[in-house]
Amino acid sequence: MLLLQSDTQFALWSNMRLYVIIPLCALLTITKQEHTECTCELNNSERIFPHEKLRKVESSTSDCKSNIIPQKSVELKSLLQGLEQRLTQLSKDVLILEKEDDRGLYGVLSLYLIENEMNEIKQLIDKLNSTTQEHQILAASATHQLEIMKTEMKVLEKFDTMQVIKGRQTIEVLRADLDSCKKEVKALTQLPQLPQGTCPRSRLVSVTGPVFYTEGEYPGLYSYGSWGCDPKPEKGKENWYWLVMMTSNNRYSNYIRFYSSLNSLIRGVSTPGNVYIHTSNPTTNTIQGPNNVLYGGALYYNCYNRDAVCRFNLTTKHVTTLELHQGTRYNSKANFCHLEECYPYTDLDLATDESGVWVVFTTSLDFGNMILSKVEEGEPPALGKTWQTSVYKQAVTNTFMACGVLYATRYVNQELEEIFYSFNTVTGKERFNLGIFISKISPNIQALNYSPVDQTLHVYSDSNMVSYKVIFE
Repeated sequence: MLLLQSDTQFALWSNMRLYVIIPLCALLTITKQEHTECTCELNNSERIFPHEKLRKVESSTSDCKSNIIPQKSVELKSLLQGLEQRLTQLSKDVLILEKEDDRGLYGVLSLYLIENEMNEIKQLIDKLNSTTQEHQILAASATHQLEIMKTEMKVLEKFDTMQVIKGRQTIEVLRADLDSCKKEVKALTQLPQLPQGTCPRSRLVSVTGPVFYTEGEYPGLYSYGSWGCDPKPEKGKENWYWLVMMTSNNRYSNYIRFYSSLNSLIRGVSTPGNVYIHTSNPTTNTIQGPNNVLYGGALYYNCYNRDAVCRFNLTTKHVTTLELHQGTRYNSKANFCHLEECYPYTDLDLATDESGVWVVFTTSLDFGNMILSKVEEGEPPALGKTWQTSVYKQAVTNTFMACGVLYATRYVNQELEEIFYSFNTVTGKERFNLGIFISKISPNIQALNYSPVDQTLHVYSDSNMVSYKVIFE
């Protein structure tokens, strides 16, 4: 028995050696030479992979990505929106002239104004035409490049002998089917209801857009700032837009700039220009940080070098101050942040909604968690009711108010920002899992203001002015 077992093991071992030697012999040509030395020649039957062709495809892909960016489509949409507004205004002015023309000085002045408006419309149309032509040329070039890349990729796929690409494509199809299935399940499941806020709209469900984008008068010059429209405007200024840029070290400013329409903002024509708080920058009661709002003909902002809110009355040019709670952190000690950076001098965040002005801050007594207070109008303004939240301020990138509900955002990546948190001031309930995403045109959002007039978010993003539509249930 022992002898039989040994013979069997020897036979198995011999067979295994044979199986190893045979494939090697298939690859190697062994040439016997003198002195019992061997040389091995490896013959590769596979075609050489065209690395240079792959590099060209990668380079073409990179060129397409750099040429075709979201700003280009938003720019065209913004120009169309501006043109629509100007044409609507022109129609109104012509109707007024037809009704009230006295065949005298009034008619002459009205015609002069209409002529100016038509010139502005012509300039806007010229810009729209040139932009459209640029986009058409870019689209034709991109289509041609894509066709070339498509042909080259089909050639390169033939080198994928292990079917890796085909496997990945199958996985993508399965992933898309899975996502579709998840959406169907979610639609069938009753969504949890957010508590009612302080206005008829109750539940923020999504943010669409961007619906508007412009680089303004100073493209890329001032990275920090804020912009928007007054939710409670003075008579005759219902269509005005305001802009505050941090003109000193991305931290300070001493004036607010106005535009009489969205079209003026696009073209960079400011009326009446700069309204100065003070001739020096920075100095007492000037602006510190980008988180500012305009409400009722007054600008609310963090006072320079103080833990207080300043209110600058645009009519009287008078500044009044509102002291915050003891221990309020300021001078860049409690900024909005994400993992890669913090936004300097964002300790205080002013916000507006249907009910007025709010301020978000933190104190040394609240473990760095956000505090929300209502700012009551009056002479001087007063600090109203205050709420403590359980969200850490430096884990947040921005906040805004809508319908009495505080919303907070966080950085996801260079393309996305997430509205992840809400605090309802009526019920005191918090939620940390909203999952509402904002598509960005630039990596950072320095300021975020909600306009209750048209349910729009006005965003200042790396010197760009962008707006999004807020959808309520």
